[in-house]
Amino acid sequence: MSTDIFINIFEDGLFAAIAAIGFASISSTPRRAYIACAVTAAVGHAVRYILMAPAMASMHIVPASALAALAVGFMGVMFAPSIKCPAEVCFFPALLPMIPGMYAYRAVQALISCMCHSGEAEFNHHLSLFAQNGLTCAFIVLAMVIGANIPVFLLKKTAFQATR
Repeated sequence: MSTDIFINIFEDGLFAAIAAIGFASISSTPRRAYIACAVTAAVGHAVRYILMAPAMASMHIVPASALAALAVGFMGVMFAPSIKCPAEVCFFPALLPMIPGMYAYRAVQALISCMCHSGEAEFNHHLSLFAQNGLTCAFIVLAMVIGANIPVFLLKKTAFQATR
């Protein structure tokens, strides 16, 4: 394996960490949680990148996002007692950089194109693009929500001890 893949993984994690700190700063997250949010985002995004990389697992974005969100959820639960905040404080800003913005954008773009084309063939093509991108976006978000919340329910005692 070349060093390029490691540089790409590091860059992906670094930019996710920066975005997570930005999201944490606008959502009234305590400053003591910023590092935990950044580390959690970096690891989660790196996990998804590794799972999706053709040189690695070459997994589809939906299950890769679910597994990355699972890692984010476990990290959030593990960081919660040390930052004295609920796990959600840590993993919500970490999950936001994984929101599938391009799929949502392409879905809206295809929907608008549906309305602009009167021919049946063009309409069906754009409707198909809308359905494909919209469903992919919805399933990614659903997979991330489920993946991030599983650790909260599995490790209920640890997850909720930070709020007591």
